[in-house]
Amino acid sequence: MLQKKTSLKDIAQEAGVSIALVSYVLNNKKEGRIRKDIAQKIRDIAHKLNYRTNQIAKSLKTNKTNTIGLIVADISNNFSSNLARIIEDEADKFGYTVIFGSSDENENKFRKLLDTLLNRQVDGLIMAPPINSETEIKELIRLQIPFVMIDRYYPEITTNYVVLDNFNAAYKCTKHLIDNGRSAIGTITYGTPLHHLEERKRGYMAALKDNKVPFKMNWLKEIDIATKREDIENAIDDLLSQSQRIDAIFFGSNSIALIGLKYVNSLLIRVPKDLAIISFDETEALDLFYAPLTFLRQPLPEMGEAAVKILIDCINKNDNNTHVVMDGQLVVRASTQSSVPVL
Repeated sequence: MLQKKTSLKDIAQEAGVSIALVSYVLNNKKEGRIRKDIAQKIRDIAHKLNYRTNQIAKSLKTNKTNTIGLIVADISNNFSSNLARIIEDEADKFGYTVIFGSSDENENKFRKLLDTLLNRQVDGLIMAPPINSETEIKELIRLQIPFVMIDRYYPEITTNYVVLDNFNAAYKCTKHLIDNGRSAIGTITYGTPLHHLEERKRGYMAALKDNKVPFKMNWLKEIDIATKREDIENAIDDLLSQSQRIDAIFFGSNSIALIGLKYVNSLLIRVPKDLAIISFDETEALDLFYAPLTFLRQPLPEMGEAAVKILIDCINKNDNNTHVVMDGQLVVRASTQSSVPVL
C-alpha cells in the first residue's frame, strides 16, 4: 500500500513552526536569519518523515530543473568515464544532477540523446559531439539553449568550449621520441574530420618537420573511429614490415593503445629496445605492460570543472562565449627510454 507523501504542512505541524519557515530551510533560503537549532530540527523531521522535494512543482515555479545533460563519446572508455565523474561531482557542488549518455560516435544516436535530454527539460548541456553534428549545434544556438562543448569543438561555429591543445600535445609526444633517438616514428590514429584528432595528426607531422625528420606517408595509419581489433593489428603489421622499419609508434588514443600493446606483446618485440611506444591518455591497464607506457595526460579535473562553471554561468544568462584551451602533461615512463633494461 502506497503511503501518503509528506508535505511541508506535515513537517511544520510536527516542528511547531510555519510552513514558510520549513520552505525556507529546505530550500536553503535565508539561512543567516534562521536559528541553527530550529533549522536542524526541521531537517531532522523532514528526514524522519521521508520528505522528498516536489521537483516538478519546484521547476514550474523557478523555470529550472537543476539537471544537466552530458553526452560523451563512450562512457565505457576510461577518458569519458573519468570526465563524466568529475563533471558529476562538480555539478553537485552547484546543486545540479547530471543525466548522461553515450553517442558511440554516431550522429543519429547523438540526435536522439539530444532530443531525450531536451524533452527532460535539462537546464543546459555539456557534450562531445560526433562528426556531422553541426546542424544540431547551430539549432541549439538558435534556440538559446545553454551548452558547452568539451574535448572537441567546431572552429567555424562560435560556442563555449573547453578543450586540450591537441596540436601541442601531439607535438610534445613526437618530439620526445625524437629527443630519445627515434628517427622512424609511425602513428596510428583515427581517420576522421573531427578537429581535435586532425590537430593531433598536424602536431605529429609538424614535430617531424621542425626536427628535420623526413615524413613518409606510410608512417601514418588512419583507421575508422568505429575500429575493430584487426584494423589496429594490420596497421602495426604494415608499420613493422616496411623497408625502413619504424623504431617508435605514437598511438593516437588510449583505446588504440590498449589493443596495440597487446598485439605488440604477442609479436615478442622488445619495448623500448626495438620499439618505443607512446600514447594519448592514460588508463590503469597500461601499467600492466612490462614496460609502463609513456603517455600524454589530459587535465581532466580542470577540464570538467571549467565546463561546469561555464555552463552554470551560461544558465544564469551570461551570454559571453568562453573558450578554454588547456595544456597536456607528458608523463615519461619506461616505454620510451632506451636505457631501460628489457625483460
